[in-house]
Amino acid sequence: MISIIWAARAYMYAWATMKEWIWKSVIAGLCGTIVHFLFMYVKARTGLLPAFQPYHSFQVALGNWVGTNVPAIVPWALSFLNGMVILGFLFGRINRLLPGRTGASKGLVFGLIGWIFMGLIFFPLIGLGPFAIGVGLGVGPALMSLAMLLTYSVVLGTVYVALDPQSRRSCR
Repeated sequence: MISIIWAARAYMYAWATMKEWIWKSVIAGLCGTIVHFLFMYVKARTGLLPAFQPYHSFQVALGNWVGTNVPAIVPWALSFLNGMVILGFLFGRINRLLPGRTGASKGLVFGLIGWIFMGLIFFPLIGLGPFAIGVGLGVGPALMSLAMLLTYSVVLGTVYVALDPQSRRSCR
């Protein structure tokens, strides 16, 4: 009987810990995504690199893949889902493996890794070429996407570590 109680307590502790990890990842991902969207809003309002429109290129690529027009909200919604949930969860799982002593430095490393993947896989996949060099604006789109990803990932890392006492201990 005692072993059943012990197993039940262990299960409840594991479930509570997992639920904590999930909400911390989602909150950190949400914060990073909000900052990312603000960054993209400022980019649009200031007219910075107007020919570099990754969301529009993503929308066109999605339309080609599914064989019909895709509403403009779809790439934004997918980006929101990706930034808030998928990348938030990924950061939560590999946080302790990333080099760095602070959430910001861990986020910086995470962002650099993401930028390399984005530049070498995502941009060519949506027709922009490696690091969006196919847009014809030189290194501007690559640097813009680096800044975009670093603003997201530094906020993500900072918020996640602030919410997770175990992460703060491992950063010291």
